[in-house]
Amino acid sequence: MSDSTNQYLTFTLGEEVFALDIASVREVLELTPITKVPRTPEHIRGVINLRGRAVPVVDVRLKFGMPAAESTVDTCIIIVEVNLGGEQAVLGALADSVQEVMDIEPGDVEPAPRMGTSVRADFIKGIGRHGESFIILLDIDRVFTEEELAQLTSAGDCAQPG
Repeated sequence: MSDSTNQYLTFTLGEEVFALDIASVREVLELTPITKVPRTPEHIRGVINLRGRAVPVVDVRLKFGMPAAESTVDTCIIIVEVNLGGEQAVLGALADSVQEVMDIEPGDVEPAPRMGTSVRADFIKGIGRHGESFIILLDIDRVFTEEELAQLTSAGDCAQPG
């Protein structure tokens, strides 16, 4: 019966709860030092060393036009795999906190509203109902444009030790 259930990793940005399809999530890391890369957009925080590989990190709050937040003990980096023009790219998404992996039945997912959220509608796969609350299901492949991902991957390449 697992075909009918979708699993999502839920995380928070401010007061809002978001979710990523668990299939796109590789791992969740505690906040580690991020090396700033010159000439990258503000929401690209820099790169981290992930087992010897430079992985770009995006501040999802800034990407969504939300105010920046101070890092806390709960701040973490969600390592995700995104589709970049047919190729897989790995990047880190900075989140205020990670909550849990939950099942959201397809019948509990509604289309994205055209208003009422800080996130652009084309970034949203749908709105999941979980009890009395709503969870914004992100389409990770749409959150980042190919141009941004090219900047991100080149940021990662620039930071690779020679």
